[in-house]
Amino acid sequence: MKKWGLLFLLILMCVYLTFINVEPLFGTKVVSQIPKHINVDNKVEEKNTSENIPKITIGEEQIYQGNLLLVNSKIPVQQESIRSDIINLSTHNELTVGFKLFDNEIYLSEEIAQRFSEMIAAAEQDGVTNFTINSGYRDFEKQSKIYREIGSAYALPAGYSEHNLGLSIDVGSTQMKMANAPEGKWIENNAWKYGFILRYPRDKTDVTGIKFEPWHIRYVGLPHSAIMKEKNFVLEEYLAYLRAKKQININNNGKNYTIKYYPISKGREININDQINYEISGNNTDGVIVTNFE
Repeated sequence: MKKWGLLFLLILMCVYLTFINVEPLFGTKVVSQIPKHINVDNKVEEKNTSENIPKITIGEEQIYQGNLLLVNSKIPVQQESIRSDIINLSTHNELTVGFKLFDNEIYLSEEIAQRFSEMIAAAEQDGVTNFTINSGYRDFEKQSKIYREIGSAYALPAGYSEHNLGLSIDVGSTQMKMANAPEGKWIENNAWKYGFILRYPRDKTDVTGIKFEPWHIRYVGLPHSAIMKEKNFVLEEYLAYLRAKKQININNNGKNYTIKYYPISKGREININDQINYEISGNNTDGVIVTNFE
């Protein structure tokens, strides 16, 4: 009888220890069944750990691809930097509505041509309608010829010109020189809204090394063009700014953007939130810029 009484007491002790969540005499820890992370809606909150965030591997080749590549007299175009969607605009009438082509040998990235067409449609709404494209993408041979003809004051050697990328356009007016034309003024004030920048402004010749060119625009995409306009940056200054800041967060036209600079020496993994869209561009020197947007 005493034996059964002792056994009954041990069972009662185990039940008691289970409810107070301490280690019983048998050495097995009893874990409370009450969830530890509950929000006000009584839903279990999932911890945000690095294991939950998708990762992508960035190789060194990405340094030389994208819309933010810096090309100037010191930093050349790499072969992998040239856009793969180069087309002859004279064979794509749907992309040349609202402006004229200087000749039938104007080439450009198809994507950039679409962006330019959208911008020209907006200019037409403002009553500015006399645009031309005088030059777009140039191969190295054509760039060499232009450099020989007009010299270093207004051209760069083959391999050192943005025109070798397929991202730049020389825009003109059918009425007068761009420095005096309504088209030139409209571009200077509004191109940034559509992802383009005036690449060689009048007050930045000491940075770019190129005289004022009111006709030369370059696609970098939003929100980068908006930031550059606000801060009066040329591309050299903007990329240096991102390298120093490492990360910036902005809201542009109702969209939230996070822009991060990553130095790249070898292939490295970068965490990417798969709930947010993102774009990646190299800077053509030492790293990449990842732009997340909602």
